Amino acid sequence: MTVAVRVPEELSARVPAEQRGPGLDRDAVRLLVSRGTDVTHRDFAQLPGELRAGDLLVVNTSPTLAAAVDGRIGHARVVVHFSTRGDDGRWAVELRDPDGRGTTRPRAGGPEGTVAVLPGGVRLVWEEPPAGGGARLWWVRARGDVPALLRGHGRPIRYSYTERDQPLSVYQTVFALPYADGAGSAEMPSAARPFTARLVAELVSRGVQFAPITLHTGVASAESHEPPYPERFEVPEASARLINAARAGGGRVVAVGTTAVRAVESAAGRDGVDGVVRAAAGWTDLVVTPERGVRVVDGLLTGLHEPEASHLLMLEAIAGAEAITRTYAEALGHFYLWHEFGDVHLILPDESGHAARCSGNAW
Repeated sequence: MTVAVRVPEELSARVPAEQRGPGLDRDAVRLLVSRGTDVTHRDFAQLPGELRAGDLLVVNTSPTLAAAVDGRIGHARVVVHFSTRGDDGRWAVELRDPDGRGTTRPRAGGPEGTVAVLPGGVRLVWEEPPAGGGARLWWVRARGDVPALLRGHGRPIRYSYTERDQPLSVYQTVFALPYADGAGSAEMPSAARPFTARLVAELVSRGVQFAPITLHTGVASAESHEPPYPERFEVPEASARLINAARAGGGRVVAVGTTAVRAVESAAGRDGVDGVVRAAAGWTDLVVTPERGVRVVDGLLTGLHEPEASHLLMLEAIAGAEAITRTYAEALGHFYLWHEFGDVHLILPDESGHAARCSGNAW
């Protein structure tokens, strides 16, 4: 089961919160809090009051790349969205057509041997679609320095519901760190966007801990509903220890974003121990569903998602289908804003302390 959601166009967040009025900061968004089917409405600045000493937030440190670049295929103008860099040096890319309004529309990738010419003398040669990636993504061989291309000529990926182009800094979260090899996410790990340095300091002062992980996200086109394909992740040893200690001490492990869930759950149970997280790095193809369940996380802070099975199934795995159906009805009824600049949803265990971790026979 997945939630049937139709989001009215007027509920799309078109600009970041801090651009909606004078004196506003990133945390000027709304916070919908659900505990089972019990729903309350808060402001994001009230998040510290929803958590308690000993709770732990798992945050993604992946920076957002300027992953959209203009180019040409023959005489045709195209936009290339750089998604994921493979171990063999190739890139998985999405090809788009400019729509004349500053955004793009879908365009089929390929065929094999297609050549795109990009600024700085970079050329891309189309080779093959990723396994299970559909026709939208293709592996390409790059001739030239792609990280330098993105730094010099790229811009953040932007979808048609946004009002205008934004600088890359708007798409960076307070937790983002630079990576020496130029790695990062094609699209912002947006659940963490409302955090400010002030709010992080307040949470720490109240005894809430943070465990950094990394998961570099690929493109997640609004026109497509494929499950997520493999993405590179890392759960450091120090973070694994923090997560295990929080659970042992009765604290709640709350993932900030679906990317954090995917990373932590990929590092759990590898040796058959129930819910124990160990340091891990590499590629994950994990899709969290109600059947698979969750082994580690008790809660989730996330944006409001379109009816894409992979995201909503993860939410149902954590909270249950009935709770998510109720929550989304509340969000629509109270005019919450959707997408990366929109409002956020905090899922916590219900008052009985129950969390939707999977039973042993579900793994």
